[in-house]
Amino acid sequence: MFKKILIANRGEIACRVIKSAKKMGIATVAVYSDADRDAVHVEMADEAVHIGPPAAAESYLVADRIIAACKKTGADAVHPGYGFLSERASFCEALEADGIVFIGPKPKAIRAMGDKIESKKFANDAKVSTVPGFLGEIEDADHAERISDEIGYPVMIKASAGGGGKGMRIAWTRNEVRDGFDRARSEARSSFGDDRIFIEKFIVEPRHIEIQVLADAHGNAIHLGERECSIQRRNQKVVEEAPSPFLDAETRAAMGAQAVALARAVDYQSAGTVEFIVDKDRNFFFLEMNTRLQVEHPVTELVTGIDLVEQMIRVAAGEKLALSQDDIRLNGWAVESRLYAEDPYRNFLPSIGRLTRYRPPSEGRHGDVVVRNDTGVTEGAEISMFYDPMIAKLCTWAPDRATAIEAMSDALDEFVVDGIEHNIPFLSALMRHPRWREGRLSTGFIAEEYPDGFAPAKPNDEEKAILAAVSLSVELLRKDRLDRLCGRLAPHWGATKSDWVVRLDDDYISLSISEGMISLPLEVDIQVEGGAPVTVASSWRPGDIVWKGKVGGRAVIAQLRPVLNGMRIAWQGLSVNARAMLPRTAELDRLMPKKLPPDTSNMLLCPMPGLVMSIAVTEGQEVKAGETLAVVEAMKMENVLRAERDLTVRKVNATAGESLSVDAVIMEFE
Repeated sequence: MFKKILIANRGEIACRVIKSAKKMGIATVAVYSDADRDAVHVEMADEAVHIGPPAAAESYLVADRIIAACKKTGADAVHPGYGFLSERASFCEALEADGIVFIGPKPKAIRAMGDKIESKKFANDAKVSTVPGFLGEIEDADHAERISDEIGYPVMIKASAGGGGKGMRIAWTRNEVRDGFDRARSEARSSFGDDRIFIEKFIVEPRHIEIQVLADAHGNAIHLGERECSIQRRNQKVVEEAPSPFLDAETRAAMGAQAVALARAVDYQSAGTVEFIVDKDRNFFFLEMNTRLQVEHPVTELVTGIDLVEQMIRVAAGEKLALSQDDIRLNGWAVESRLYAEDPYRNFLPSIGRLTRYRPPSEGRHGDVVVRNDTGVTEGAEISMFYDPMIAKLCTWAPDRATAIEAMSDALDEFVVDGIEHNIPFLSALMRHPRWREGRLSTGFIAEEYPDGFAPAKPNDEEKAILAAVSLSVELLRKDRLDRLCGRLAPHWGATKSDWVVRLDDDYISLSISEGMISLPLEVDIQVEGGAPVTVASSWRPGDIVWKGKVGGRAVIAQLRPVLNGMRIAWQGLSVNARAMLPRTAELDRLMPKKLPPDTSNMLLCPMPGLVMSIAVTEGQEVKAGETLAVVEAMKMENVLRAERDLTVRKVNATAGESLSVDAVIMEFE
């Protein structure tokens, strides 16, 4: 077995590998760029080596620096994690040339399966069902248009060396091919150093289901069941689960057998994933094989009890698999939510900055539920513009799917992240979505259910009553604390009142206290809009961000943040401004004028902190709705900013190559 492993990665996956290595008694070495000098993975490892500037192309993607770090520390093996150098055969060969073991498959398998074009050809030769498409190299945008016309629309334009949603575009018409081809090629060049593109038929209403395989150097290969990865945005997975709610035993066995056959055909040695597109009739088509550990591997670990990182290390060390196919049992259900630094209310635009608060839910077993959080950040860490915007992977396991989803909903409600924008509100809303809960999924789920972007749902009457009760309970305890201040001349007039009004955004809700004492822990009976009394019970204390308790017997976990004259309550994807007032105050509050936001309709604002890749217009130019105005890159993704209406450019304030902050004025219009 290895004595020391270097992890050629960063963030949560580096932390994940370190945990398994430590469990096995293996020393670890971290590498870090200037931006990651104080990162969690650096602190967790036994040793750490600096490898360059923040940009990945100058640090994590420089194989020579990784190998030099191995020699400096005496590491006898390298785990690449995912992304960066994890699927580069040349890196594997360079390590082997220096007597360092690559914890992953051999170069032959990486070349055969890691390249999307070659993998399609190989799968066709191996009689694996594949999606119709053009597998040769595409010369230019004109060639791409001709190919797309032949295949038939819609088509998927994909980078050959792509992954993680980078370098991928869907073209529904011929008019969308050229721009999609240019954007995919540009992203592929900057992210992978390889701008080859291929095109295939895009299957309507597809599911993305993948099979986890595990193989050793002694001819043994097995699969560990499937993962459902259909909840995606811009081809980037957002929520995954294992097993899939769609597959039956027969389809699962067929997909598993095909995945194992493919692994054997390329002499695969390690953990790998064979991805399939599955249509509504459970016909499945080979998509690609990822010759590395997948981001979503924790859900497979939770339902099988198998540590995939440990298995990768043992296989790389020459050990035989200790498991056979008959040993694999899928137990219970697991769900993974990817927490991203992005603003769901602004079309999921990237967000960067410091985590002023980062407090995940408690990990471990809680009754019949298991909570797991794979992360590479801590409170005070900085989310930079140089890397993927993932903050954490929150996972829950339970005996059945419905319970696992409920556990995820509660865990998300409890997950506190401040300092940046993040997608927890969207994930929380998703957990309550009827279509998700029913398992009626496709890769178009988010686009179909949120065609105009995500916005918090309006609470129904029952939810308003719960939110109002929470708001009142907080105000009662706040005023009770004021009454107890030392030296106070008289009790606070508010805590003794029984009639109240809670304003939720623009709704005014009448409440009254019918019974109970205002004390810690709180337990009072409250009537909402004259209805039957409901008991509100909570151990919440003033100053806590998370409110836990029960309202009318229903368990509630909500987050509270102060705003002017009240608080913001976030709960299950709902987000409202709340203010508890006495009735007379509420009468006067209704008369207050509303402050209107400034008019920015004649400006193009930078939607996220990022780098201006190009400005597509000049001052005085007339543009039509839908035309490109500028391209801004953030977190390795190129964002095309288009005209929302016909207009004339009056002034251009930004230039290509300039770094802009959020809401910086890129240009102004007449």
